[in-house]
Amino acid sequence: MLCGRDGQRVGVDALGGCARVGDGGSLGLRGRDRQRVAVDALVERARAGRGGALVLRGEAGSGKTALLNAVRHTYDALLCVDVLSLDDDLVQLAHDIHGTRAALLIATEGKPRGLPCITLDPLDRATSISVLRDLVPGVPGTLAEELADLACGNPLALVELAGSLTSAQLGGTAPAPDVLPENSELRGRWRARFDALSPQAKHVVALAAVDEDLDAEALAMRDLDAVVEAGELLDLRRLVRSAIAAEVPIDLRWKAHAELAATLPLGARWAWHQAVANQDAKLADVLTTHAERARRCGDFATAARDHGRAAQLTSDPETKAHRLLKTAADHWAHGASHRSRAVLRTAARLTDTTELKALMDLVVGGIDLGEGLPDVAADRLVRAAKGLVGTNRGLAVAALGFAGEAANIAGDPHRYTAVAEFAREIRRSDEPPATRLTLDHLVGMSATLEGRHDEALPELKEVVRLADEVAGPQARIWASQAAYVLGDATRSHEMATSAVTAARESGLTALVPWALVYRALSALLLDQHAAALTAATEGVHAATAIGQHNAVVDHLTILALLAALRGDAETAVHRMDTATEHITQRGLTRPGTFGAWAFACVDLARDRPADALDRLRLQPGHAGIKVMAAPQVVEAAVACGRPSTGDRALRRFEKWADTTGSTARMALSHRCHGLLEAGTADEHFEEAIRLHRASGTALELAKTELLYGNRLRRSRKPKAAREHLRDAVRIFESYQADHWVARAQAELRAAGDPTGEPKDHPDLTPQQAQIARLVAEGATNREIAARLFLSHRTVEHHLRNIFARLGVRSRVELTRRLD
Repeated sequence: MLCGRDGQRVGVDALGGCARVGDGGSLGLRGRDRQRVAVDALVERARAGRGGALVLRGEAGSGKTALLNAVRHTYDALLCVDVLSLDDDLVQLAHDIHGTRAALLIATEGKPRGLPCITLDPLDRATSISVLRDLVPGVPGTLAEELADLACGNPLALVELAGSLTSAQLGGTAPAPDVLPENSELRGRWRARFDALSPQAKHVVALAAVDEDLDAEALAMRDLDAVVEAGELLDLRRLVRSAIAAEVPIDLRWKAHAELAATLPLGARWAWHQAVANQDAKLADVLTTHAERARRCGDFATAARDHGRAAQLTSDPETKAHRLLKTAADHWAHGASHRSRAVLRTAARLTDTTELKALMDLVVGGIDLGEGLPDVAADRLVRAAKGLVGTNRGLAVAALGFAGEAANIAGDPHRYTAVAEFAREIRRSDEPPATRLTLDHLVGMSATLEGRHDEALPELKEVVRLADEVAGPQARIWASQAAYVLGDATRSHEMATSAVTAARESGLTALVPWALVYRALSALLLDQHAAALTAATEGVHAATAIGQHNAVVDHLTILALLAALRGDAETAVHRMDTATEHITQRGLTRPGTFGAWAFACVDLARDRPADALDRLRLQPGHAGIKVMAAPQVVEAAVACGRPSTGDRALRRFEKWADTTGSTARMALSHRCHGLLEAGTADEHFEEAIRLHRASGTALELAKTELLYGNRLRRSRKPKAAREHLRDAVRIFESYQADHWVARAQAELRAAGDPTGEPKDHPDLTPQQAQIARLVAEGATNREIAARLFLSHRTVEHHLRNIFARLGVRSRVELTRRLD
């Protein structure tokens, strides 16, 4: 190790390729693809005689040294330097080697002083959880999420927190850590900084430690010099604040509470500081009042804070449990389910009251619906509904609605029937619209899942009608689902879009991924593949951000189906491979059946109809989705010479399509009849084409024309075949569905049309446009693959096509073209 002046570290230490644990360890390379690309580019420029310097800037523990150690042997003339801040000599050296065959890589926490710089930002949540799973194999998912939340993306913090876990914490009998361990290198660094401060600066840090709403700007109005001296200790992130709060002595904390109580205006913050400074537990009621007001305004994060503070001031176990329960519900509502679980663990030990236990079941069941076992969630939610129906009917009905959705995800018709039967039992003639909507939804969906579509029709239509009378996102989600089942894709899309907006505006973050599921599905039914792709991709990221793993899988399987329908087999398989483990582990039958549908579409695209038929016919799955996949069953059955199998599937599909009157689904029904019935095939195919055009479902129109063109060609009607096949080629080209373009062109040539290859279109597909935008933002191919749930090879393939379509030769030219 070389040493700079004033004892600064200059890191060229050899540790066998692993960085020092003190800067994030070897895991510091996780999530650093972009930085590695920049370093590799520096080395390549140096080899070409255009060397220079690059600054890697990041906080302590961000993995700077790990990156230095990973690249320091890649080039003889690469000098790696690790310093706290850049001095004049180092800056001069950087200028001196410019344009030579040398390269200088500088890792620092300080300013780059005009040198080229790339920042090591915090790891994202998914990467943080992946790091924790490598450090602690088998770590429970909720514990990993809590640790990732606390570590704020700092690799060293992840290492230190993982190393501090006890058996009780890993077993779920003790709460997760809420601060770095006392022997933490990071915490020790901040402790030393705090100890070295002046009394005035220590007081400013204490103020920040006891009030999370005080930032450096607000504190500067009290004492600017002290704020400047405190510096990094006023970091607002939970990682730093929790560590500093643990280091501030009790007397300084009490003094800070007292000062804030004396200077803040009346309100929730004042009440908290006043209560602590004067040991006044009566102010818990004031905090509860403010929390309820925040709830009504959709500010669930503030509501959780104030309900939690009220609980801290409460000594009576039952009242404390009730306030903790409200805290947990608020955390769940704004998407912090891991915090909700932690609070519930405390609340559960304080009460045996039937109503409070039922309320806890409601919150835990809601969390499990998004990230746990759906069958367990369904049973817990039914239990909650039964425990609340006599005291809080509104929440009982809400619990029942969630129970139905859990049973639906599990693909368990028996559980769904039991939920619907309970809904019938408690239904009254004078129900308010919100209650009636939920109960009608359960009854109608149960009838649909059992194939009793005539009975389902009036119930589901009433759900859609009532949605205009009921405020809030949940009613719109139910209405979107009902409209989708009814085949009213436009209304379903309107309701889902409204639900997404309402969920965000009302602060109910937990409902956003769920609403996006129906926005994606309704867009797919409308044949709006770009909108479906956007909604499902957004849904994966929204669900990932709040730990709703079941919703992540829902969206991944929808993305897989989108790719499969376009004939993009590689992308479809990659997305399903990502989802399959979770489907199996948690019994997610609904997305699992979507996945089987996607795989069947891949099999059909690859001319493996027997495999497609086995996937859809033999495997258990969600009854409703298996009915939706009937057109693929018919296509596969006909190709295998087993028309009777296709006929049975068509009868179930046709019963649903005829009852709902959906033009798009009736078009598919006629296409199926065209495949199955030789004598009337032409009539059915022509009617299918008419209905496709009427419903605007262009991609399905192209597939129908391809199938019809094939039949006409084999019936020795090549002229008629060519007309339909040319239309199919044109539509497939507009969707950039390259596989189907090739298939239709092969049919066209077989029908005697020697026309050339598909024409290049300057317009990009929705997926290509997404990739191009990410390239313009500086993302690497690996980062793009992770963000869009594609394989690395698929991204490279799309990028080559993008370059060809836009007539550019590099990422730089592409960025300029998009600008």
